Amino acid sequence: MRRRKKQGRFLAFSLFALMASARPLAADDSAETIAPRIGSGNPVAGKGISESERCQECHGEDGNSDDGRIPRHAGQYAGYLIKQLRDFQSGARYHSVMSIIVEDLSEAGMADIAAYFASRKPKPGSPAGDDPAAKALFANGDKARAIDACVSCHGEDGRGRIADSVTYPVIGGQHKAYLSGQLVNWKLGERANSPGGVMNRIAKALTDEEIEALAKYISGL
Repeated sequence: MRRRKKQGRFLAFSLFALMASARPLAADDSAETIAPRIGSGNPVAGKGISESERCQECHGEDGNSDDGRIPRHAGQYAGYLIKQLRDFQSGARYHSVMSIIVEDLSEAGMADIAAYFASRKPKPGSPAGDDPAAKALFANGDKARAIDACVSCHGEDGRGRIADSVTYPVIGGQHKAYLSGQLVNWKLGERANSPGGVMNRIAKALTDEEIEALAKYISGL
C-alpha cells in the first residue's frame, strides 16, 4: 500500500514537473483535467525514452512533426498511441519503420512514451477555408451511404474522446497529407485496425475527392 502511494505521489509530481516545463498543454490545465489524456504512464520518463528510441527524430521533440507524412502526436490521447504501438508490435498494423522500432518496447515504455507526447501542446492547424461539403460530412456524415459523422466519434473539432472504453484519436489539426494517406489506406484495406472495422467501412464509401476535401478540412480545425 505504501509503495502504491509513493508511486502515485511520484507520478503526480512528475506530471506537475512536466506541466511546468516548456510547452504544456495549456496554462490553466491541471493534473486532474489532463490525467485521462496522459493515462498511467510517466511523461518525464517518456521524454527520455522517446529520445533514446528515436521517436523524436520523426515525430518532433515535442510531438509536432514537420513532415506532412508523419503524424503529429502532441496532445494525442495516450490510450490511442499505446494501441497503435501494440498493433505495430503484433502485426495488426504495419509500417516499414514503426514495426521495427517497437519490436523491443515494453508495455511500460509504450505507456511512458505515449504519456509524454500526450502531455505536449499541439500546434494549431492551418486554416484551410470553409468547404461546405467536407464540413457537412464531418458534422453529419451521409446516412444514405452509411457514412458516420466524423464528429460522432472524434468529437467537436476533432479533439478526440474516450467513450465506452474506446479511445478515439485527436484528428483536428493533423497533417493533411497524413490524414488523406490513412483514409486511402483504410479504403484499400492496407490498414484495418479500427474498432469493428468502422474506418474501413466509412473510407470505402468515400470518393477520392471527398477524402482530399475531408483531409484538408480536418487539418484546419
